[in-house]
Amino acid sequence: MTTSPDLNAAGFDSLGLAQPLLQALADVGYETPSPIQAACIPVLLAGHDLLGEAQTGTGKTAAFALPLLQKIDLKRAVPQALILTPTRELAIQVAEALQKYAHHMPGFHVLPIYGGQSMVVQLRALSRGTHVIVGTPGRVMDHLERKSLVLNNLQMLVLDEADEMLRMGFIDDVKWILEHTPAERQTALFSATMPDVIRRVAREHLREPQEIKIRSATSTVVTTSQSYCQTHGGQKLEALTRILEVEDDFDAAIVFVRTKTATVEIADKLEARGYSVAALNGDLTQGLREQVIERLKAGTIDIVVATDVAARGLDVARVSHVINYDVPYDTEAYVHRIGRTGRAGRTGRAILFLAPREMYMLKLIERATKQKITALTMPTPGEVANRRVAQFTQQIVDIIKTEKLDFFFDVVRRMEGEQDIAAREIAAALAWLATRERPLQMPGANDHAPREVAVAPAPTFERKERKPAGAKPAEDFSAAEPRRERPVKEGRSDTPVKQRSFTPGALARYRIEIGRNQGVLPKEIVGAIANEAGIAGKDIGQINLFDDYSSVELPANLPADLMDVLRRIRVRQFALKTRVMEPGEFVDTRPPRRAPPARDGKKPDWKKPAGAKPEWKKRER
Repeated sequence: MTTSPDLNAAGFDSLGLAQPLLQALADVGYETPSPIQAACIPVLLAGHDLLGEAQTGTGKTAAFALPLLQKIDLKRAVPQALILTPTRELAIQVAEALQKYAHHMPGFHVLPIYGGQSMVVQLRALSRGTHVIVGTPGRVMDHLERKSLVLNNLQMLVLDEADEMLRMGFIDDVKWILEHTPAERQTALFSATMPDVIRRVAREHLREPQEIKIRSATSTVVTTSQSYCQTHGGQKLEALTRILEVEDDFDAAIVFVRTKTATVEIADKLEARGYSVAALNGDLTQGLREQVIERLKAGTIDIVVATDVAARGLDVARVSHVINYDVPYDTEAYVHRIGRTGRAGRTGRAILFLAPREMYMLKLIERATKQKITALTMPTPGEVANRRVAQFTQQIVDIIKTEKLDFFFDVVRRMEGEQDIAAREIAAALAWLATRERPLQMPGANDHAPREVAVAPAPTFERKERKPAGAKPAEDFSAAEPRRERPVKEGRSDTPVKQRSFTPGALARYRIEIGRNQGVLPKEIVGAIANEAGIAGKDIGQINLFDDYSSVELPANLPADLMDVLRRIRVRQFALKTRVMEPGEFVDTRPPRRAPPARDGKKPDWKKPAGAKPEWKKRER
């Protein structure tokens, strides 16, 4: 049975979703469901199997995640849902989306499992209990064979991007996994295309599925040139300001972020750097929102930092640039964002910031917009300085052409005569005075070794196909590939963050918002800080775990950019939100250390050299 989606669907509250899910959707700014969400959510809530044909980026993650979460019994910490994805990147993305939608479901646990991650960490997490597993086929098979993953209580199975799993040679693995799941489970299969092999899998393993077909509403954006800049979170603000400095034909910009809080934070930071900027988010009244838009139209502000919801319907012809400061949740949101520029017959400019772990989105966005997105490197301090000098020079030339300067000629001549100062020195001093609020020369502009290394264009995203030698090309879907031996999976090593050096000195105590209740271990905290922030283990001091938070000793007076990185680091899906602890905030509740009991009337010699074993006498028997 094929179902046509209701393209005029009302809000999410009309789909039968529970209040905690509706509240989470409101938190992230979702107001109305996309066509695939409006079509799939009622079907899945009703318990039917589903065969969905939809492009990546149409919002299908929420289409299956929301009904899945509503069916979870939080009191039973056993795998009740399994989501199979073709890549580790997609597994992480789906797990993060589930965590976000379950924000108001206390006690919910989702576990991503994929190759390249420590098996020990995954085994420990599985032993503690989880409600949803998101994984790649190979690693899920590993756990099923080890009996570390038991699916006896499985209620729902989702196959995400089934055609991609076919292309990568996983279809036999998927069939094997399906055969090891309960027959009475509910199954949802999503695929961008429906080759015969996928349809055979659906016929064999789905029970009278409802078939839903969605065509992406995205289209070619011909009036907007698109670029991306690969940068880490701690560099984003610096990258944004430098790009705004050197961009040609800049008139006004909308900077898109994901959260209401970020709109205010980024707007404040840009204003501190001399830009005329305002925040636009859902907390503003309609009157204040209209006021911001009118100021943008009138030119009294040049930059608006906005969320997707707040910017809907925003139509200002002078917007020359759209900056995707945070990656949108899906490709349709990206197309809607960049549609804010290139209006009234003008060309527009769209720039996308991508962290290394977000680079998989690039190909998806290129498919949606049908345009190649070019790489853009962060401008160096020297390039910014050259641009500022060029602008300052043009201002001087324009003033000489348009203004009467006779009085000022006399002032300069008098200074030359009375102070015995050359006109060149006077001009240099006046240039310094005129630009001291916005110096022409940035720190590092003349350094022989630039402080920031320009980011190289990203590598291509053709995924390596896992198939035996002599197999048919992946494009040939005419027949299923024969059963193959499972290849040995190699470990994955991410590019390490450059390690920072610190002057030896006192450590300060910092608070992080994760503790025993989240099951964190000290070694996980150390690993995350070392890998993501580049702080060596020798510079990390004592760690104390409490129920809902922990404290960690790190070098005192860390720079602002490093603190920003530490705040954003995630451990077990929780952001650390690192901050310096206030005096008296930390209380060491550990009991005092006691010496071990005496043996044969003798106490151990605590004055022995470090590492020496106490000389215990053997007991006489």
